[in-house]
Amino acid sequence: MLRPRIPVNPLPTGIATPLVQPTTSTDIEPAACNHHVPAPVQATPHVQVPAVRLTPTGLLAVVAGGVGLVLVVGTVLVSMLLAVAISATSVAVCAVVLRSLLNGQHKRR
Repeated sequence: MLRPRIPVNPLPTGIATPLVQPTTSTDIEPAACNHHVPAPVQATPHVQVPAVRLTPTGLLAVVAGGVGLVLVVGTVLVSMLLAVAISATSVAVCAVVLRSLLNGQHKRR
């Protein structure tokens, strides 16, 4: 009933390209054929990423934002912990009250 099912990979449906591309021999040059000249290789343009430069005001803003983020996250975590503690305390008080009520009923009989 609870047998794991192993997925079966389907067979490839596309054209499989070989990992090793065939190399062309450049030893043989055509004697009288000038129209088979290889195309010139274009250099890829180098994209230069601008460096991040912070002014003192920008640095102060980043530090203030980080401190604010830490304070907000800390406040949220502490409030969640406080909510859990209050809930646990109320459950414990309810359990003690119920226990005393049930024990009081058994003593009256």
